[in-house]
Amino acid sequence: MARSRKKFDYGEGKYYFTIKSIPNNITMHRDTKEAAQEAYRKYKAIGKTVEWQGRWGGKKFAETTAPSMSK
Repeated sequence: MARSRKKFDYGEGKYYFTIKSIPNNITMHRDTKEAAQEAYRKYKAIGKTVEWQGRWGGKKFAETTAPSMSK
């Protein structure tokens, strides 16, 4: 079975995080850092395995340090 590819292009300046789940990982984005951090913390708080990607700069991710669980 062929591996599926991502079906979207990353938006420059948006913040991304991935919810790890089986059988598929879910990549989500938010337009602002604050909104992305809040969503990341909420998913972590309910026990999801979440991976912070950071801000997409066009060629690679920047601001890749995961947010802390406290504000």
